[in-house]
Amino acid sequence: MAAYRTVVVGTDGSDSSFAAVDRAASVAGDSGATLVIVCAYYPANKGDVEKAQDVLGDEAYQVVGSAPAEDTLLSARDRAAKAGAKDIDTAAVVGDPVDSLRKVVAERSADLLVVGNRGLNTLAGRILGSVPSEVARKSGVDVLIVHTT
Repeated sequence: MAAYRTVVVGTDGSDSSFAAVDRAASVAGDSGATLVIVCAYYPANKGDVEKAQDVLGDEAYQVVGSAPAEDTLLSARDRAAKAGAKDIDTAAVVGDPVDSLRKVVAERSADLLVVGNRGLNTLAGRILGSVPSEVARKSGVDVLIVHTT
């Protein structure tokens, strides 16, 4: 099997998603591949941000707009470089995580998609579906689901 040329990894700023970034960076570094780190977000106005913080507290980082997404991507880029990736791009994408990851995979002609397993073993994940299970079902490329929890 040939080495991967473009590896896409998703992150939402959580510790488990950063573990997936670390693994993707290692694979990309070993393969000499480009690593594309993706963070999906929904645009939010100030009222939406305050409501999200009231309801979600520390978890609000997942829905509060592009500035946190850009911060997440900077942190992920630093981690990826330390984990061995040499050629690193980032993309903050408006929309659902699964659709955003699939979009970047298609746009970049990626041949590997890496996600963490967060959500696979939760009740909500089993009933509603989770990002890892959805991308594994819908992706047209190899998917590496990293055990992060």
